[in-house]
Amino acid sequence: MSTQYSDLQLDALRELANIGSGTASTALSSMLGRSVDISVPNAIVLPMPEAVGTIGNAEDDVTGIVLGVLGDMEATVLLLVSPRHAALMCGMLGVPADSELGESALLEIGNIVGTSYINALAGMTGMSIEPTPPSIATDMLAAIVESVLATRAAAGDVALLLDSDLVVEGEDCSVSFLLVPDQGGVEQLLARLGL
Repeated sequence: MSTQYSDLQLDALRELANIGSGTASTALSSMLGRSVDISVPNAIVLPMPEAVGTIGNAEDDVTGIVLGVLGDMEATVLLLVSPRHAALMCGMLGVPADSELGESALLEIGNIVGTSYINALAGMTGMSIEPTPPSIATDMLAAIVESVLATRAAAGDVALLLDSDLVVEGEDCSVSFLLVPDQGGVEQLLARLGL
């Protein structure tokens, strides 16, 4: 599968990411009861082996919240949060991150942010897609990302990396969004956008 996309196609993917991130930001703001902004997202299409290195240090510990996407396009949405930022968001909800309540809070944050994001993609593309219930794991970045890639994509596929910085009332909480469509999914998104 080609990883060469035109500037116009990448701009369209960035706009999808922008709308998805904005919708997710609004949902998280309602949940936390605080102002939440998301920076202009980056949209990068990469061969699978390069995806881990682009996201961050492969050996860094991260919490990954995974939602499957079913319907017209099957995919996986992976939200990645550093332990420090996970603790910060849990603290805003009044629960310690390293507890059962903290894990539940992170699952709910992932569910709200991920579902809002997926719904925005559906609205923009006219696709009938919906999320599966979220799951969570804390491990090294490489282990989490490679696990998601292994279950979703065949060798030679590409990952669409939609990366945004989430800012909660002046506290920089970095959240990475990784959308991994099944084979042909990036082209399917672009086709729905007339590109």
